Amino acid sequence: MQDYIVRATAVSGKVRAYAARTTALVEELRRRHGTWPVATAALGRTVTAAAMMGAMLKGTERLTVQIRGSGPLGEIVADADAAGYVRGYVREPRVDLPLNAAGKLDVASAVGEGFLHVIKDLGLREPYRGSVPLISGEIGEDFAYYFAVSEQIPSGVGVGVLVEPPDRVKQAGGFIVQLFPGLPEEEVARLEEAIARLPAVTTLLDRGLTPEELLQSMVPDVQLLDRVPVSFRCRCSRERMERVLVALGRDELESLYREQGGAEIHCHFCAEIYRFSREELQRLIERAAEAGEKR
Repeated sequence: MQDYIVRATAVSGKVRAYAARTTALVEELRRRHGTWPVATAALGRTVTAAAMMGAMLKGTERLTVQIRGSGPLGEIVADADAAGYVRGYVREPRVDLPLNAAGKLDVASAVGEGFLHVIKDLGLREPYRGSVPLISGEIGEDFAYYFAVSEQIPSGVGVGVLVEPPDRVKQAGGFIVQLFPGLPEEEVARLEEAIARLPAVTTLLDRGLTPEELLQSMVPDVQLLDRVPVSFRCRCSRERMERVLVALGRDELESLYREQGGAEIHCHFCAEIYRFSREELQRLIERAAEAGEKR
């Protein structure tokens, strides 16, 4: 089944809700980066939340999420836009930890203490930047804290990844329910209770629930608006990597030419490797020299 995000509102627009299935996306990232289960879960939760945040944007707007923790995973990065294109990586994809006390993948220990950063490119002169401390390392609670503190929007956030042998992603998805000013206290209490008693997101997805049904189980009077397809897409290209090399300057490229006889660039987001031969590097040296003369 295709991945997608459903957007919805409730209570005369005072509740905004999103739910996503991201199974194929997270499996694609697992395959590309060779992540082990705990890294798959942490990365999958992060890109799922980022994808839903991307659905809150418009036009060509995009955002980047960075989770920088003290745990063995190191940095987790996710990049998403309003069109539903998502990419991401984890600094240390091969981390193995014992299950936690609940018998689940110990994402919190793998992430550790640190900060959640969100950078939004809204087409303005300077991007919006928001940062909060990680309060649990479980990812979902950390995003809820970010919304409450950095954007002043009380939000319920649930994200999950179910990994089955041999490390394949069986289910991945999540939800974000946001409460806006003017929502009656009884509605707030009702929503908080519904979210609190909800089984794990992956449990519901594994039962066959769609993102629409996931929202309806929490917000009975929800009004579904539209769907946004979600898929992996990286913005790297050979031409972009050539520009990166040229930007190094003539001296650096000549050093690569002498010492290595070529160049190799690895894209963190998609794990593609771009190789440049000795002849190609010579052409890039000439381009860098021309660019230097024009300055």
